[in-house]
Amino acid sequence: MRKRDIVLKISQETGIKQIVVKEVVQRTFDAILSALQDGKRIELRNFGVFQVKKRKRRIGRNPKTGQVVPVPERQTVVFKPGLEMKQNIK
Repeated sequence: MRKRDIVLKISQETGIKQIVVKEVVQRTFDAILSALQDGKRIELRNFGVFQVKKRKRRIGRNPKTGQVVPVPERQTVVFKPGLEMKQNIK
């Protein structure tokens, strides 16, 4: 499902124009991104939690050559689904 599909579905269900729905959806995604960039945790009840986690530096290997390659420390976004989402997907 793409962002466009989300906009179409919401627009059809609510009767709101697609351009307005698209703006709201985009601003929602922008707000989530902004909060994650600030290191904040985003908790959407019954949906899940987004947060930034730090991955430690480690030693990896190039699969083609087998050469040892250092992998630097970095931050990544993780998502933990909420209880209701888990139950609905099962």
